[in-house]
Amino acid sequence: MSYLMLDVDGVILTQEERKRIAHPMVGGLILFSRNYQNRQQLIELVQSIRAVKPEILIAVDQEGGRVQRFIEGFTKIPAMGDILLAAKGDSKTASAWAEELGFLMAIELMACDIDLSFAPVLDLNGVSKVIGSRSFAGHPQQVIEIASRFVHGMHQAGMQSVGKHFPGHGSVVADSHIDLPVDDRPMAQIAASDILPFAELISNGLLEGVMPAHVVYSKVDSNTAGFSKYWLQDILRGQLKFDGVIFSDDLGMKGASVAGSYCERAKAALTAGCDMILLCNDSQGVDEVIQGLDWPLPNVTEHVSQALRLNRNRVAVALEDESRWQQAKTIALSIGMNKY
Repeated sequence: MSYLMLDVDGVILTQEERKRIAHPMVGGLILFSRNYQNRQQLIELVQSIRAVKPEILIAVDQEGGRVQRFIEGFTKIPAMGDILLAAKGDSKTASAWAEELGFLMAIELMACDIDLSFAPVLDLNGVSKVIGSRSFAGHPQQVIEIASRFVHGMHQAGMQSVGKHFPGHGSVVADSHIDLPVDDRPMAQIAASDILPFAELISNGLLEGVMPAHVVYSKVDSNTAGFSKYWLQDILRGQLKFDGVIFSDDLGMKGASVAGSYCERAKAALTAGCDMILLCNDSQGVDEVIQGLDWPLPNVTEHVSQALRLNRNRVAVALEDESRWQQAKTIALSIGMNKY
């Protein structure tokens, strides 16, 4: 069983990083902008990672807009919130464009043998500045319609999807990267708005993964969603019938610090119901978790094996569909230049 997704510091692997990747509890690796110089270098880095562990799940945040780790040599994907604006509020047109952008984002990554982009963002565009235009829209039905088509495009390229940040990060001002956001709305209000995109896409079989938010929903549970058995087991697994992979958000974020040390955060996330935990930007923290936890942990093995199946069910067509790739690039570039 593999529970941990880590990162690396640069554009080539160090011996110490190879050793960490080889640990049996490491099942994933997430890449950042610092790991990228150009496409050929990226391909070689991925090859070197897979030389250590062929089955490892390699991921990146390539949402578009301000959250796109690889830019030079890739198509600049517009922010998801710009799609509906460029379509002048026409959800049908926005949805059609979103499908092509989902295909484009996925195909360019998978051509480099990268398995996942942590997408789509299913948060509503509300008061949160850290979400903002990363969201498809402010209304749940618009998010459902446009995000569903974006996922269809990802699937057509062969990439599976990870919806985030369950049950919704858009209604809190604080940024969980640097603070602990608290959402004091009652469950009924959250269920009638923020949860709807997750519920609908899960019901339609469009999400293979879900990432919970480092947000406390104080009227519901005192723990952040990523450390909450109520949110992950009672609601996500039980009520919404989600049977895919639950990825924690980065345990190095400020919103995760309430759970204590890195080992305590890791154990709290896994016992709450996360299948794979992310720990980024702190190699000493990764070592602390690898060395400090008693692996494997009890009662957290039911869904973990699915995390490694995400990259085995791929049907990627690489860039064989040249005409579709070029059409999608035109849509992306046109939205970015506000031509529509």
